[in-house]
Amino acid sequence: MTNALYNALFAPHADNHAVFLIADDGAQITYADFVARVAQMAHALTDAGVRPGDRVVVQAPKLVDSNALYGAAVQIGAVYLPLNTAYTQSELSYFVDDAQPTLVVCAVDSLAEVALICDGKVKVMTLAADGTGTLSSSADTCASQYPTIARGPDDLAALLYTSGTTGRSKGAMMSQKNLLSNAESLTDLWQITKQDRLIHALPIFHTHGLFVALNTALLAGAQVRFMAAFDLDRIIADLPVSTLLMGVPTFYTRLLSDGRLNKDLTKNMRLFISGSAPLLAETHNAFANRTGHRILERYGMTETGMITSNPYDGERLAGTVGYALPGTEVRITEEGRPEARGQIGMIEVRGDNVFQGYWQMPAKTAEELRDDGFFITGDLGVQSDDGRISIVGRQKDLIIAGGYNIYPKEVEEVINDIDGVLESAVFGVPHPDFGESVLAAVVVEDEGLSSEEIAGLGMPKLARFKHPRHYILTDALPRNTMGKVQKNVLRERYAGQSTSALP
Repeated sequence: MTNALYNALFAPHADNHAVFLIADDGAQITYADFVARVAQMAHALTDAGVRPGDRVVVQAPKLVDSNALYGAAVQIGAVYLPLNTAYTQSELSYFVDDAQPTLVVCAVDSLAEVALICDGKVKVMTLAADGTGTLSSSADTCASQYPTIARGPDDLAALLYTSGTTGRSKGAMMSQKNLLSNAESLTDLWQITKQDRLIHALPIFHTHGLFVALNTALLAGAQVRFMAAFDLDRIIADLPVSTLLMGVPTFYTRLLSDGRLNKDLTKNMRLFISGSAPLLAETHNAFANRTGHRILERYGMTETGMITSNPYDGERLAGTVGYALPGTEVRITEEGRPEARGQIGMIEVRGDNVFQGYWQMPAKTAEELRDDGFFITGDLGVQSDDGRISIVGRQKDLIIAGGYNIYPKEVEEVINDIDGVLESAVFGVPHPDFGESVLAAVVVEDEGLSSEEIAGLGMPKLARFKHPRHYILTDALPRNTMGKVQKNVLRERYAGQSTSALP
């Protein structure tokens, strides 16, 4: 038995002296130096008492050593558990209690509160941008080679917690096979090679930034411009010498807001990729007009990695997420029965990318993983005759008013097409007679655009039962760190609004 994930992503670069990471301060680290740092981190983890199968919780800054820590966890067979740096003390406490880690790695400035949570029962070490963290300091004195621990394809490599917007947050168990199969499919599909230079401005506590962006770069031997966070000026400066950008829709709307974005600036770029949240067709088309590049949108989940992608060679249709990845099966169902093409239903997926189940939640695992291996995503979609998938929305966001199903995305697309509207979010709130009532939160560009005008311009295109009963004009929609609109926040915020006041 070998360690396939380490052998694919890290081991081939032990003697590779090409530049891997370029930091914001201009510092460069070669692949060979990075692999040596991974080994030092592996020794440091072992010295801290971490053994194969142990969980390592990481709530730390985006640093080169944070990446090396991930590689080290893979090399020693530990389970890497990255956490959003914005999580509060109470949220972190839940994850530590649930995952039962051997080690928690945090930022230096949060050591006191993390140590309080761990209460001496779990070891705590730190990472810092200046290299003074206790984990980094420990690694500095260690050997630059480590005897890689053998792990099987179904052994866990990562534990990724879902956002927990409804109910208890669940830990998705990701195996070596899950992570490696997805990286291999994406690297091949998107034709990523060692000739590429990736602009990496995503966080690395999330599937997108860690397992999509970094795993594919490592697998291909690509160079990575490693940014601490999204910085418009830095990205503008790097576009002429880069070939790839992976981002969330907000990246592209911010780029479009800058007059420097044009075809000449992006002529060296090979591919722009968007995910983690729906990309508005308006953004897709505006970006194509300004740059000549059609953004490639893809679709995935914490539990599955990437599921579908628009083609690299072929038509990238705005508003769709493309076709199932090679080796991945996608079907549309209604109460578990396959639906005909063109019919809306539940998206289900099966393949080597699908997770092993929820950590310490066998009942929840059984609810969402069918006996035949298909995972019930909770997303509603429709499949065209040629197999292309379009997402209609989350099942939990489906609005049922007076017995009628209302798909928020359909209403949002009508509203978003109105001149002067930047974006919208349609959601349901309780109604005593109809079960739910339709509300729309709308961000307008033109302050003179009223609710009545929006209703008059857009709603004639929809059946009356789909019309929002109320429009909430707002400066911005609530979003999580990956740019997803938090409809649960909108539902909670407006749930108590008197339905008698609705028009």
